[in-house]
Amino acid sequence: MDLTRSARPSRDPSRHAAPQVFDYLRERIITLEMPPGTLISRAELQDLFGFSSTPVRDALLKLQEEQLVEIFPQHATVVSPIDLELARQAHFLRRSIELEAVRTVALGEDHAAIAARLDGVIALQDERLARGDLPGFDAGDRDFHRVLFDATGIHSLWLMVRRYSGHIDRIRRLHLPMPGKAERVLREHRAVAAAVRAGDAAGAQEALRTHLSNSLAYAPDLVALWPAYFRS
Repeated sequence: MDLTRSARPSRDPSRHAAPQVFDYLRERIITLEMPPGTLISRAELQDLFGFSSTPVRDALLKLQEEQLVEIFPQHATVVSPIDLELARQAHFLRRSIELEAVRTVALGEDHAAIAARLDGVIALQDERLARGDLPGFDAGDRDFHRVLFDATGIHSLWLMVRRYSGHIDRIRRLHLPMPGKAERVLREHRAVAAAVRAGDAAGAQEALRTHLSNSLAYAPDLVALWPAYFRS
């Protein structure tokens, strides 16, 4: 990892130092800006943020807890390979919770208002895709699903799901540039929003189930294309 040319991240004095380093690294790991196998230099991180060694160490330990990095004491810290079994577990967790969330939203009195919020996210994704902004499009995908969690008042469960989703999120990010993938995401998002707007709980669940099932469907093809990115 060469951070010598990176712009210095803005420091938020209202937040502790370690979470800022954690968020910075996690986002770059999830988006594959730091792909599996990337060496992480603690000294470069200290220089980049202007923090001491302690928050950098704490951030890396938290990333290790999410199994996104591997720490070899007195040797190196490396971005971990994508683990398909961990991705499957995260997919099961997310599907189980989110299917109930979308059902609750569709049956709620304010389902039309929530559908409008989903439409707003879809419109932003559409704009970003037209500009070729895949990172922005991917961030919009996360925003879309967070709306469902927030609307049911279970934001803490969204944070839990996100904590376990690092490996499947990297699979999704690998697949996103493939021809037709982003357009399919938009179609599936629109189907979910339409069912929510209609108050159709069963339809919303089916549309969401179809959407989420695609996260792992293409994993074998991705392993064949990028074998070095995956745990063997």
